Amino acid sequence: MGQTRVTRSGEDPRAAELRAAVSRLRRELAGHPAEFGDRGIAEDELAVLAAMVAAGDPEVRRMRRSLLLIAGAVGSVSALSPALMQVRAAVDLFSDAPRPTGPAPLGPAGPEPSAPGGFPGA
Repeated sequence: MGQTRVTRSGEDPRAAELRAAVSRLRRELAGHPAEFGDRGIAEDELAVLAAMVAAGDPEVRRMRRSLLLIAGAVGSVSALSPALMQVRAAVDLFSDAPRPTGPAPLGPAGPEPSAPGGFPGA
């Protein structure tokens, strides 16, 4: 922990992965024929991510905020989902703690037991 691998070119592989993912989503977004109201937000936040990577000091909280805004802007465009997931995975590489891969538990003790009638809390 705390150590970062470096590629042959001296670049952090996480940064290379994020740069590639951002570039892919930018290309796919630019090539997507449909106009939607939040396209500009997605483009702006992708530019923010690209600038952070280029500066060499990406801030995890700011990257996650950008990712949330991008997902909100393009999340309903299913054609962009694979590229969006690649950006998410690349941002997750910068996290200190591993993210859970399974479904999140519901409530503090997991799913609420069903009441008679089959509805939780009924």
